[in-house]
Amino acid sequence: MSDLAWKSAITKVEPNKLVVRGYRLDELIGKVSYAQMVYLLFKGELPSPQVGRVIEAILVSSVDHGTTPPSVLSAITVASTGAPLNAAVAAGILSISKFHGGAIEDCMHILQQAKKLMDEKGLNYEQAAAQVITEFREAKKRLSGFGHRIHNNDPRTKKLFQLAEENGVAGDYVKLALTFVEQLEKITGKHLPLNVDGAIAALLCELEIDPLLANAFFMIARVPGIVAHVYEEKTRYKPMRKIHPTEVEYDGPEERDFKQE
Repeated sequence: MSDLAWKSAITKVEPNKLVVRGYRLDELIGKVSYAQMVYLLFKGELPSPQVGRVIEAILVSSVDHGTTPPSVLSAITVASTGAPLNAAVAAGILSISKFHGGAIEDCMHILQQAKKLMDEKGLNYEQAAAQVITEFREAKKRLSGFGHRIHNNDPRTKKLFQLAEENGVAGDYVKLALTFVEQLEKITGKHLPLNVDGAIAALLCELEIDPLLANAFFMIARVPGIVAHVYEEKTRYKPMRKIHPTEVEYDGPEERDFKQE
């Protein structure tokens, strides 16, 4: 072999054949969901339909959060300059980092730290959560995944955990995340609800996803929303307009009931 030769364990490409993690892609089409394919690519094995439904819910829960997040503001600002779709979307993705989307990874580490205390020191949920909270407060570090600038009872969290319970995914990490909320209020006197990032963190821990991939789930989820905002910018507004981050009014369809056809 050449000194330049290298290997990849993800996809094999041959004439008239694509094999992803050992599965022929044409045999997966129409049989597995997009969410299951994401899991397959990341973990190397196809998940059960139940796990696939939870991954799908995670992606739907973070698909968009309006025009104020940095990823959307960056994307529409670049779109306003006349940049092509790929450049505008890339600008949005590039703004997703430690303080925008990064809370999922940070919260995963927090929950894993508490779980390690349970496994190694025999602490119960309350004791483990209290110890981690105390350590973070003493170090003046923020507990990512708890509290939200808009939502004091994030409806996405409740729905994600409900689906996790229904599909047999909820376990120690979901219980730990909820225990953190209880202990935070007990220790600080403040109600800091588990936000969607914290809920996703708990579920990714349950699924044994590497925290290194946490931000990937946020990015994959947000791309459709970013594209929608870029498209609206290009088709609705004049180029190089002044874009105020909060002076925006929703004028889409009125709230409507969802009915499964």
